[in-house]
This record gives sequence, C-alpha cells and structure tokens, in this order.
Amino acid sequence: MTDPVRRAVGFALVGSLALAIPVATLGRSPAVATLVAAGPFLLLALLALTILDSGTLFELFARPGDRRDGRLYGLAGFALAIAGLGILSVQFGLPMWVFIGSVFVLAYGNLAGKIVGLYTPEEAVATAGFVGGGFIAGVLAQVLTLMALRVPMTGESLALIAFLAATGALTAALLRTVLFERDDPLVLVTVGLLLWLLADLEVLLTVEGIVIALAVTTALGYVSYAIETASLPGMLTGVLLALLTIVLGDWRWFLLLIVFYGVGGVSTKFRTETKAERGIADVNDDARGSGNVLANSLVALVAVLAQAASPAYTGVDGTLFLFAFAGAVAAAMSDTLSSEIGGVFDEPILITTFERVEPGTDGAITWQGEVAGVAGAALIAVIAGVFFGSIGPIGAAVVLGAGILGMTVDSILGATIEGRWVGNEGVNLLSTLAAAIGAAVGTLAIGLV
Repeated sequence: MTDPVRRAVGFALVGSLALAIPVATLGRSPAVATLVAAGPFLLLALLALTILDSGTLFELFARPGDRRDGRLYGLAGFALAIAGLGILSVQFGLPMWVFIGSVFVLAYGNLAGKIVGLYTPEEAVATAGFVGGGFIAGVLAQVLTLMALRVPMTGESLALIAFLAATGALTAALLRTVLFERDDPLVLVTVGLLLWLLADLEVLLTVEGIVIALAVTTALGYVSYAIETASLPGMLTGVLLALLTIVLGDWRWFLLLIVFYGVGGVSTKFRTETKAERGIADVNDDARGSGNVLANSLVALVAVLAQAASPAYTGVDGTLFLFAFAGAVAAAMSDTLSSEIGGVFDEPILITTFERVEPGTDGAITWQGEVAGVAGAALIAVIAGVFFGSIGPIGAAVVLGAGILGMTVDSILGATIEGRWVGNEGVNLLSTLAAAIGAAVGTLAIGLV
C-alpha cells in the first residue's frame, strides 16, 4: 500500500467517526450535543498540532509539508472542518444526515480516487473513481444517519439523498482538481454548505428523475471530455451545472444549456490553426477549463437556484429568473460565437473607437463575428420561446435583446478594463450578468411577469 493510499485510509477512518454523532447526540440538550459532536474532533486537531509529531500515527497522516514542519496540519484542518460542520448541525440547523454525508463524500471519494489511481495514470479515470466512490459513500452515510435518527425514508427522500450525494461528489472532485490536497478543509466546508442549501429547497424529486439526470449528465461529461471540448475541471463543472439545471429546473432548462455547450464547444474547433497563429486560441488545446465554463454559466446557475427558491425564499415570481437564465445563456452563446468565429477574420475594429486594430485585440469586433453572435442569441431565444409557454414570441424577443446586450457589454469591457482590472473570465461573467439583468428588466417593463 502506497503512502497516499495509506494516508487516505487514515483520513477515511477519521471521517467515519462522524457516524457516531447521530446516536451520541440523540435526545441530548443543545450544549451537550455540541460538545459530543465537535469535542472529539477539536481534541484530535489539538493532538495533531501539539503531540503527534512523530511515530506511527504521524507517518500515517503526514503529507510532505507536514513532515517538513513536524506538525499534522492536514489532519488538524480536516478535524476542525468536521467540528465546524458538527456545530452548524447541532446549533444552526444543518441537517445531520447532510453533514455526515458531506464528510463521507470527501473522505471516501478521496480514498476511492487514490485506489483507482494505483492502476491507471489517467487523471480522468482516477477522478471518476473519486466521484463514484464519493457518491456511494455519501448515499450510504445519509441512509445510515437517517436510520440512526429513526427517520422514515420515502422515495422522495431517497431521490434527494442521491441528488445530494452526486452534487457533493462532483463539487468535491471539481475543487480537488483546482485546489491542493491540503485544502481539503475548504472543500469539506464548501460541500457541506452547498448541500445544506440544496436540502432546504422545496424541490419535488423522484428516484426515476434522479437516475435519468445522472445518466444524462454522466454521458455529457464523457462525451465533452472524450472529444476534448472541455478539460477535466471544465468537464466536471459542466456536469455539475447540468445536473443542477436538470433537477432544479427541468429538461427545457437543460436543453438551453446543452445547446450552448454543444454549439459553443464545436465553435472552439473552428479554424484552430488561424486562432493559434493569432494568439487567440483557448488554453488547454481549445478544451474549456472550469474558469471558462463557470464564467459563462455561473449567472445561469444562480438563476436556476433562485427559481427553485421562488417564491418561498425570494418573494419573487420564479418566471423572472427563467428570463434571467435564458438571457444569460443567450449572452454566453452570443459572445462565444462572436469571439470564436469573428476572431479568424481580418480587419477587426475596436468597439469603443471603431479604429482598425490587430486581430486578437481585446474588445475588437468583426461584422462576421457580430452576425454569428446575433445568430447564436437568436437560436437560444427561439428555443426558449418554443419550449417555454411563459416566454413565447414576445419573451423570445426579450431574450434575443438580452443576448445581444451581453455580447456588446463583453466587447466594451474587453476594450476598457480587460487585462487591467479583470481577466477574460471576469469579463464573461459580467457580460452574462448584464444580460440576465437586462432580460429581467425587459420582462418587467413589458409586463410578462
């Protein structure tokens, strides 16, 4: 057994201690329950930082940096993260089963990934092992916790358990690909808080629906990675966003997103040699990374979450967030096509001065790119108008306008602030936000909501 696998086993065993918390805190007063939930892990963190500086246990848990410093900072951070979530569970309403499930997703997902990594050099395969192992462990931990708490389980609760485990495993895997292993405490807390939010949303779930959502998003991830339209972090980001969109929205929301992913991904392959010569090709050999995917999709994801939380938590008609979602996707599609297609043509002009500039200049536009961008926004608008009765032809015009607005804002920001205060991903995020706000304001102005 290699050191990474042995260490992963140790951390998994520490995480397993959390399974005793539901039984130990059942029927206890809040003060005693807090002590029981957090005390052992706080003590473990203290030992890791003071006493455990050599010996068998030190060697079991020590990462390279820990050996250099003579302190088990990794173990201490992991234990403190569990203690923090335990306090949130006992004192502030984080569901116990969500808390325990989050711990198991990370601990056993990491173990599964390390074991799979022994047999293959492919990072994608090891990551798939992480997601699969984390998902299974997350489901089992939640079920065992509910059984310990004597909570009856229904088909809907099982569907929610599977949804949370899948979301947690994908989120943890994504964060692990862009962060260091020592950042596991941050990963654990992030997963726990995200799953807490999702568990509180009143979304009608079915086992069949979750199975279909998982199958579709898994296939999407495999295809996008296999044909190299997305890097590994980009693939994980896309799969996570697709899963949340299918479950919290429905297949029509997902249709808008998948059209953007598909058409946008193919457009990155358009005349790649010319883009490379001009220095405007994407990094990762045209495979979109997590930053790119998130920048283009984060606003849409927030709109999905807000719609799922409406009107109970927002006090706003959820249709407003549907328009914001469609507007953001239209802008992302419009900007992607205008950049990927327009960038290969000669004689671009700067949008702020209309002066001729070199191809690849931030904020430069071509008429071919503008036409492609309008066509991309129109495609999303037509799909939205056809499949959403609450949008219709008039609403489709609003979505089209929002998409063009987002594309224009992207070019203006590219010419003015990109490279000085924000990068390309920041500009993409701001342009989709402008489109979402534009779609919402336009919808209110003409009385569609």
